[in-house]
Amino acid sequence: MISAGDFRNGVTFEMDGTVYQIIEFQHVKPGKGAAFVRTKIRNVIAGSVVEKTFNPNDKYPTAFVERKEMEYSYNDGDLYYFMDQESYELVPINASELDDNFKFVKENMICKVLSYKGKVFGVEPPTFVELEVTHAEPGVKGDTATNATKPATLETGAEIRVPLFINEGDRIRIDTRTGEYMERA
Repeated sequence: MISAGDFRNGVTFEMDGTVYQIIEFQHVKPGKGAAFVRTKIRNVIAGSVVEKTFNPNDKYPTAFVERKEMEYSYNDGDLYYFMDQESYELVPINASELDDNFKFVKENMICKVLSYKGKVFGVEPPTFVELEVTHAEPGVKGDTATNATKPATLETGAEIRVPLFINEGDRIRIDTRTGEYMERA
């Protein structure tokens, strides 16, 4: 059991038969009245985010979310297959379980597969990935002052904005949390 007063970012707990994860929390002690905890929580199964206030003395059962490292093997239509590193078993995951940042993952990359009581509800790609630029227009210097960018297509098919000096064939590092260009690899 965890009390609402002990909430921290990333903590998972069960409430009303659903598993939630704390995204943001704030302990509030107003001048008048009782203290409370203001939170932003994500339903880990559905992915929806809600804001909710809790009494610091409320207690909830802790939910243990399993994070297992698996290797992305291939996709077949709407099914994406991940291989367990220990048993070499292939686990199919539906495309609806994958986040938008999965577009930066290529075959044979190690990802964290998230599950609760055996049900897979998400895949965390590596935080930083190195990918090759397959298509980029030539950069043209002109009326730009700072931070001039252009669209580029990566080897996974994802499109991002990159600085003008990046060309086809360059390998770049990308932050999968934000989908932004970090640096040349």
